[in-house]
Amino acid sequence: MGKETAQKFNKPKAIRRLVIWYKRNSAVTSIVDTAASSAVTASNVAGNVVSGAGSVVSTASNVASNVAGNVAGNVVSSAESVVNTASSVVLNASSLAKNTLQPLVFDPLKRLQNNDNILDRVEESQSRRIWIAVDGMGGDYAPGPILEGCLEAISRFPINIKFVGKIEKVKDAAEKTGLLELLENEIDNNRLELIDSGEPIGMNEEATAVRKKKNASINVAMDLVRNNKAEAVYSAGNSGAMMASAIFRIGRLKGIDRPAIGALFPTRDQTRPVLVLDVGANTDCKPSYLHQFALLGNVYAKDVLQVKKPRIGLLNIGEEECKGNDLSLKTFELLSSEKSFDFGGNCEGRDVLSGNFDVVVCDGFTGNILLKFLESVGGVLLDILRSELPRGRRGKVGSAFLKSNLLRIKKRLDHAEHGGALLLGVNGICVIGHGSSKSLSVVSALRLAHSAVNHGVMDNLNQLQKLQVLNS
Repeated sequence: MGKETAQKFNKPKAIRRLVIWYKRNSAVTSIVDTAASSAVTASNVAGNVVSGAGSVVSTASNVASNVAGNVAGNVVSSAESVVNTASSVVLNASSLAKNTLQPLVFDPLKRLQNNDNILDRVEESQSRRIWIAVDGMGGDYAPGPILEGCLEAISRFPINIKFVGKIEKVKDAAEKTGLLELLENEIDNNRLELIDSGEPIGMNEEATAVRKKKNASINVAMDLVRNNKAEAVYSAGNSGAMMASAIFRIGRLKGIDRPAIGALFPTRDQTRPVLVLDVGANTDCKPSYLHQFALLGNVYAKDVLQVKKPRIGLLNIGEEECKGNDLSLKTFELLSSEKSFDFGGNCEGRDVLSGNFDVVVCDGFTGNILLKFLESVGGVLLDILRSELPRGRRGKVGSAFLKSNLLRIKKRLDHAEHGGALLLGVNGICVIGHGSSKSLSVVSALRLAHSAVNHGVMDNLNQLQKLQVLNS
């Protein structure tokens, strides 16, 4: 589905329609309440008239039964007329409420739900099927959830998987999770291949362990990229080990001193995330490193995020160029003099998610704290919303209508939806997943890897070495 079709089903527009419904609903509720109040009043009038009729009958019987009977009959007839009128008011109120609510409530909600389904069904662009090497033993829950995510990704995207790990453990995990038959089918269909490896590198081991454990799963996966048997590699294991393995096995891009980990953060505009780098690869940085991060981020934003002229920001404690520590001041000078990208100046913490910047650069120490903080925001925000929703019947009705909206908010803030971060600056597509990654995160990360390969990121990154600043 093209961009024009997707824009027709813009979620913010659908949500605005729902807000309009809520405003209208207040008027509808007022109509129903007024109708119900009128019905109650009419019933009370009818009751009083009937009671009065009974009193007249009782009094009339003492005077003249014939006259009283006629009077009583007329009064009761009037009472019945009032009761019928009251019933008519109730029916009209019910009909009015139904006719008003029907188009305003159900249709917008159905349209909103249908729009979501259509957006969810937007397929990846028709592109060639690629091979991706996956470190099946990396991560806190490997290999089960990693394998599950790979099998799901194969069915959704034009990718094949070279799953690296201890084959016996992988098959045992597949059997325990009920994925063994599906695994064997994908192997027979030549869409998944199991590749044996040695012991994985633990999350608490030093990055230098990649030199000692030459047959570790991350090393074997990286060799597949080096030998052109795979076009990208993914791992949810030790990020330091993955970075070291990438540098030792496939090497850095010429002119890049330190690779950086770039993570996508959501912004106010859900169609335009911001790339923040570095978020953990380099805790101590020089101004030249941050300059190179900006160059790397600019290429990624153009190729993958499809931003024609990315706006680069330097994370700092103030907008003024005189603010910040020594690293920030010297980096500002370098970025200001760079002509190959659009430098937008300093970016304060509150501006990171504003959508005013497409790329934000910082040292890995600051970036990692920012990343971990953002990961907690989604859950906290939803907890606050739940606690603030009104109680009682109206609260339950409102919560029911807001449920899909809350789920979309969670989805936008959930780091699992982004899956992983790109290791930029090495001579290959490397995606680093969170240590706690499960199947959803794996699917998202593999989609990111597929997108990076098909947008030719490496071709343009290799062009950076032609820049004079990287050769000086």
